[in-house]
Amino acid sequence: MARKRTAATKKKRPAGKSPAVAKESGRHQAAAGAVELSIIVPTFNECENIPVLADRLRLTLPGVAWEMIIVDDDSPDGTADVARALGARDPRIRCLRRVGRRGLSGACLEGMLASNARYAAVIDADLQHDERLLLPMLAKLRADEADIVIGTRYAEGGAADSFSTKRKWISLLATRIANKVLGLKLSDPLSGFFMLRRAAVETFARKLSTQGFKILLDIISTAGKSLRVAELPYQFRSRHRGASKLDTRIALDYAGLVLAKATSDLLSLRFIFFCLVGIVGIGVHFVVLSIGVALIGLSFAWAQTLAIVVAIANNFALNNAITYRDQRLTGVNYLVGLLTFYLISSIGALSNMSVGNWLFGHEQTWWVAGLGGAVMSVVWNYVISSMMVWRSR
Repeated sequence: MARKRTAATKKKRPAGKSPAVAKESGRHQAAAGAVELSIIVPTFNECENIPVLADRLRLTLPGVAWEMIIVDDDSPDGTADVARALGARDPRIRCLRRVGRRGLSGACLEGMLASNARYAAVIDADLQHDERLLLPMLAKLRADEADIVIGTRYAEGGAADSFSTKRKWISLLATRIANKVLGLKLSDPLSGFFMLRRAAVETFARKLSTQGFKILLDIISTAGKSLRVAELPYQFRSRHRGASKLDTRIALDYAGLVLAKATSDLLSLRFIFFCLVGIVGIGVHFVVLSIGVALIGLSFAWAQTLAIVVAIANNFALNNAITYRDQRLTGVNYLVGLLTFYLISSIGALSNMSVGNWLFGHEQTWWVAGLGGAVMSVVWNYVISSMMVWRSR
């Protein structure tokens, strides 16, 4: 009878679930209630790699209450749909889909701020980072040996054999520039693979740039000496599937970020790009002016007008593609933005003349007056364009 009562009081196991699956489900529920580690994965067109990375994390982090936050920049290949399908089967996986915003740094920052975990790690979706390093990273943070742990390719024991000779040379040169200009002593300050105490992100969040691709360099430079840094070597792998995101704009982002941090963020990354585009616009202006006068035979007034129209259009196109690419305008918004930019630039030109004439009238030399007018025009165009043309939507 005792045996029968025991059998009768046993809870029935849900149909189709093995003991291992039921145990794993229990771990999922525990992790969902008290996540220790959030793994932030910024993505753009990584639908093939995300499932593989999720499987590797499950194998790599036994006994750790973790979650995987996929922050997708509205990938046209359906990365967000794949991430949601994974999350439907495993509640430790969730997706943040960003619409109208682009950039790895911004994605990482949003992912970390969306977490409640004690620790946050950033890892690429392309499987080039060795996920097995996550446990040693976590161990250092748990032991209070560091506030941020960086996966390095260039310390003893690390390697970047998958790099071409050209890419490795560029990476090492960029590392040397960052260390020299910003006063760092890291073997791999450009690493995209690291783990830190999430509370540190809350402290510096408002000072971090949402542009660019080097979020680690931004964090380290902004924090100064307030964070204890440790490095762990790893072998950098070849990309699993998909295409690399490296292009000229990333190099520009890097140069702008170093300059911004070297000036203690007195010059923002966006403002630096805006000024660089303005310099290009001056070159375009003079080229069109010379063509109009020398080749077409226009009067100076008409050639000057044509040069102004073309230069403003050039500046708008470059700013839309580079300076404000995370808020890029398309379709009808592009045309409306262009017309608004013409209006703003025209007022900026008038302010340039007014300030320049005022300075020159107060016994300033011509170049001081010209520079003052130019600075006024650039600041006006930047501030008003940010408010009226590329405002956050």
